[in-house]
Amino acid sequence: MKRILYFFLIVFFIPLFSLANGDTTTIPLNRQVFHDKIKAEQRRADKADGKQDGVIKVSTNPEINAEVTDAIFRKINVLRNDIEIDTQLATNNDKIRYLRYVEYLVRDFTNSWRSHKFAPALAPLLVDNFTEIMFANLKGESMVPFIQEVPYDVGLINLEIFSENPGFTECQKILFLKFCKLHPDKILANIYPYVDEPFADSLVIEAFNNNPSQLYSYAQSVNSPQGKLIRRNTDKRITTVVQLSGLQERALFYFPFLDDLIKGRQTMENIAKFVSTSDANYDSVGYYKLLVNTEMTYYPRLVSGDTPIAVLGSDGLLDMLQRKAIQHFINPINELHENPNPAIRFKAIEPLNAQDLYYMMVLGENEIYTSSYKYSFDRMMKLLGPEPHGDSLLLLVNFDHFKKFIKMAAGYNKLDTFLRSMPDKSEILMQAFVSNLEKSGTLEDAVDVADSYGSITDTTLQKSMLTNVEANKQRCIKNGNDRGKKIYNLLKTIFLSADEKNGIDLSKEIGIPPVYTVNYDYLADDSGRIIEQVFFYGDKDGKMSYNGFLTSFPRSEWQIIQKKEWIEIKSIKGKPIWIFANLPLDNETDKDADAQKDLIEYLNDQGLSPTIVIHRGHSYHLPYTIKQLPDNAKIIMLGSCGGYQNLKKILQEAPEANIISTKQTGAMDVNKPIIDVLDNTLRNGNNIDWRQMWSGLELYFNKAPRELRETFEDYIPPQKNLGALFIKAYSRGGEDFE
Repeated sequence: MKRILYFFLIVFFIPLFSLANGDTTTIPLNRQVFHDKIKAEQRRADKADGKQDGVIKVSTNPEINAEVTDAIFRKINVLRNDIEIDTQLATNNDKIRYLRYVEYLVRDFTNSWRSHKFAPALAPLLVDNFTEIMFANLKGESMVPFIQEVPYDVGLINLEIFSENPGFTECQKILFLKFCKLHPDKILANIYPYVDEPFADSLVIEAFNNNPSQLYSYAQSVNSPQGKLIRRNTDKRITTVVQLSGLQERALFYFPFLDDLIKGRQTMENIAKFVSTSDANYDSVGYYKLLVNTEMTYYPRLVSGDTPIAVLGSDGLLDMLQRKAIQHFINPINELHENPNPAIRFKAIEPLNAQDLYYMMVLGENEIYTSSYKYSFDRMMKLLGPEPHGDSLLLLVNFDHFKKFIKMAAGYNKLDTFLRSMPDKSEILMQAFVSNLEKSGTLEDAVDVADSYGSITDTTLQKSMLTNVEANKQRCIKNGNDRGKKIYNLLKTIFLSADEKNGIDLSKEIGIPPVYTVNYDYLADDSGRIIEQVFFYGDKDGKMSYNGFLTSFPRSEWQIIQKKEWIEIKSIKGKPIWIFANLPLDNETDKDADAQKDLIEYLNDQGLSPTIVIHRGHSYHLPYTIKQLPDNAKIIMLGSCGGYQNLKKILQEAPEANIISTKQTGAMDVNKPIIDVLDNTLRNGNNIDWRQMWSGLELYFNKAPRELRETFEDYIPPQKNLGALFIKAYSRGGEDFE
């Protein structure tokens, strides 16, 4: 009850905090300017969410927003007044110094939040921790106990502010250890100042467990501080990596088998038969098959909790298996997608058996084209014999990645074919597909189940999945498993909402923003403008895409302003739509990356917060776009985005986003009509209705050539992106979703 009362008090009185000076004591004129600087930073923090309205919105949860706003306004104002009246600050310079500290605190909060380096919901803890350290610092006491008790991101901001505190050096070590827990992949890159500390050797083991191949890279530098640290370690795992470091550039080929090498189950000589000493003699098929066989051996150990060394992580078994599947098989057949002769196009996969193809498909989910998948699937089934049994294949691979396999088969309309190959066991398989989702360490399996339902058109199978979801929900309720109850309840609600006849409003049922519509006002800023940002990349396709993009804006309807690194496009007729796109400058020298960075800084300085973001580039550029997404984005259009990891990352950066994605690489001739409809609908002052908009696009593409029509069919509109809806619903209220 007290918490609810506190929330309402904050909500009603926050506007007073933001508009009033908050000063309860007289401020001398010679220090007024420093108070004004703090107030300016408070206003900047207020404006960082796109609207200067006295509420700092960092979440969909209004209570969290109220607490953050209270911290940045009321608590900061209390600090300013405390500094003015504190007798320990005897001189004018002392008071100025601490006022500057408060200014830095608010500034660093906003900067770190906007650059996605700080979880803004931690603002109350940040200010409270600052306050404790400030009063300790005034007494000449160490800040060590206060830095120890807070998360890394909070401690880092306050440590840099109080750099003269007597506990500064000790706190650096404390924060480094916190940093290592959060980023084990960055231990070796940052351990140099601490190589002589007692904890250094144990951190080498931690770095190895996370990424043995990274350890190899540093072990090669024999005389570097990191190299010496690694080589003095006597652990058998580390000494084996040191031995591999003598193999120079081909050592990474051996890392997936590190567990077997350490335990004597595999020899360097046997692996070398496939790896060879040069690309000229490298047996790509033999090496891939060795990876597949090793994964089939390791997976049962993973399930039982015995994780083999180097099976996970960069250059580990799964990573290498995925990369080699894409490099040697998926890319070659994708690149020949216009060749009508299957014997030529699919020659690369001729030597692969059924389990090889299985792993190629499930691990190449984000890369494989629709036509490549369908042929590979059909060939896999053919290799199972004249009367194929899908259950035999799943037993052969120990059901490894089988939920991903089922999800993909549903997405490419091959699930019925696979289930028909095991008629007596198909229902058992689908029960297993939906079961035990709460036991997974992530939500990936649950997202795959959600996406599968969105792809299934067979009403009998849909009813079966709903029945299985309900049964698992009741099981979790009976067992008191809250996580499972939540997962299955959300899946059931989302599945039912997919059928308009059920009349389910997800916004009301599970508290997420509207799914089927996006209102103009929801996208507009305080001035009624909609800000759109487009990311281009400076390779050949990016430059071609940019030129096609410009044809969407006739001069009679749009004003085009050319800048050095970007272009500004503003509507002349209709509602104000402002579009900013970086120029596709040279990709080889990262000039396109510099243009993106400078454009984002310009938008921030101008108080312009994009609510629409469009990615125009290959899938390998996508991570760079995701890292730069504004958290205020409401509509995001990304090519080649399907897949849990990308959806998860996108919604971490922009939790309210409506996502348009595609199962394969985005096509310029499909992207352009979608973007044109989106921009012109809003320019006419109309709200976006995804169902209506997509129906119109379907009519348009039904008249297009077959290849273009099939490419459009791989695009997924927001209301059908059930995996994204599930993640969004699960994470509502500020909860993390692993």
